[in-house]
Amino acid sequence: QVQLVESGGGTVQPGESLRLSCVGSGRTFNNLSMGWFRQAQGKEREFVATISWDGGTTDYADNVKGRFTVSRDNGKNTMYLEMNALKPEDTAVYYCALGQLGLGYPDGKYYQLWGQGTQVTVST
Repeated sequence: QVQLVESGGGTVQPGESLRLSCVGSGRTFNNLSMGWFRQAQGKEREFVATISWDGGTTDYADNVKGRFTVSRDNGKNTMYLEMNALKPEDTAVYYCALGQLGLGYPDGKYYQLWGQGTQVTVST
């Protein structure tokens, strides 16, 4: 069974950090892009970050640029999202996704497989 499983979510205070992980299984992922998306309660899903198949190209949403860093370890079939200086508006369920192409795009239609999500809550 091909699947993606996220972990690392939790509740933190504003200004703190979290590191999300996304582990893939059931096939090789190292020839395809991967991405992170999030969905806050009552809002539409939005793009957060994407990384190319080799990790050489990344892209971020403007509202996380400079605070979040996406990376991957193809040997472990794992993608990471390092989130620093977290804000209350970062509160959402975070989903990882496997792309259809080698380069990632900031649109969910370019992704073929999704994880179940992990909750991130930033609150005092």
